[in-house]
Amino acid sequence: MRYLRGAEGEGRRFLRFVTIAAVGGVAVGTGALLLALAIVRGFSREIEAKVVGFGQHVQAESYVGGPLTGADSLAERLAAFPGVKRVTPAIVEFALVRARGEGGVPGIEGTLMWGTPEDGQPFVASHVESGRFSFVPDARDRPGLVLGTTLADELGLAVGDVVTVFSTRHLGVGPGADAGVSARPRVRQYHVAGLFETGLADFDGRFVFASIDEARRLFDYAPDEVTRFDLTLDDITRSPAVAELVSTEIGPPVYARSVYDIFRNLFAWVQLQQSIVPLVISVLVIVAAFNIVGTLLMVILDKTREIGVLLAMGASRKRIRRLFLTFGLFVGIVGALIGAGLALALALIQMRWGVIPLPQEAYYLDTAPVELRALDFVLVPSWPWCSARWPPGSRPASPPASNPSAPFVLLDFT
Repeated sequence: MRYLRGAEGEGRRFLRFVTIAAVGGVAVGTGALLLALAIVRGFSREIEAKVVGFGQHVQAESYVGGPLTGADSLAERLAAFPGVKRVTPAIVEFALVRARGEGGVPGIEGTLMWGTPEDGQPFVASHVESGRFSFVPDARDRPGLVLGTTLADELGLAVGDVVTVFSTRHLGVGPGADAGVSARPRVRQYHVAGLFETGLADFDGRFVFASIDEARRLFDYAPDEVTRFDLTLDDITRSPAVAELVSTEIGPPVYARSVYDIFRNLFAWVQLQQSIVPLVISVLVIVAAFNIVGTLLMVILDKTREIGVLLAMGASRKRIRRLFLTFGLFVGIVGALIGAGLALALALIQMRWGVIPLPQEAYYLDTAPVELRALDFVLVPSWPWCSARWPPGSRPASPPASNPSAPFVLLDFT
């Protein structure tokens, strides 16, 4: 420390600059690794929370594509499976939503109307941006709908506007269908009770939520029929096992799929991001090792005379090795602490203000998510310390026999 603080002359200033650069390199590596871990974990948490919020943990439906009958008794059987906390019935069918757009020009979009109990979508209810998650009829007895902001923007809708919904479920079925004459679609009017935004653009532009009783009326479902059941478990990691158990125990026409099977592409994308982290860690460790070892070599070469003097005065090689090991640890520890501090500061800034934006249509999020874990800030800063060890096989060699007190030392890196 005294040498670094009091370094003078051109050579000494350069060596001090090299040391500062080495500390900076370790700091950048440590900070980058901590931020990478925090962002990857944040992505995994946010995507899983949003996908699970829409689809729950397990979906039980009919493999023939029609509705499930005997809904009440089937719900009781599903609730009896181990680990199942909640069973929510759902009616999901294709529908056309028409609204009077800007300038009086009507707009129409194809959607999936999702009939659910009013307390059956707590995730969507927590992401309502305007209005409220309610299906209560208005003054003209028009039931309420809850739409995504993406769909509302496409149709030019706001809370309180009136929309017309067409059910196409029975088109081409009924009298006259064989002659090429389609049955008339079922039509109902609704008012927009609320607008939600989850950040998943595909979901926000696809689903329209209504009461399950209203969905039965619109799509001509019997009182004991549903499209599927959404099962919420006490542990999401058990969803594949529970899905297999439901399919085996209940049997056809019921089959169940876990959320990992339903949204396989999204979870594969998150897993791909996580699989890159070990590669990033390996590269940063190697770079830090070469960085610190290179700095130690420069210091050793610059202080060969001092090493020779110490050896001539009786200093042991072990003590000299300890000096340079301490110097390497100094570089690693200071750099790691600085990097951890910078990573923590940047992560908190991102969590508070979201300064790193993302294209929502590509990443399903408008800002980079961050999840901090205390264990990361304990383990990650420790890896540069391991890079500061004396390189294997390297040791100050004995001075030449012809001149035992020669003021220089040779290094043998074999």
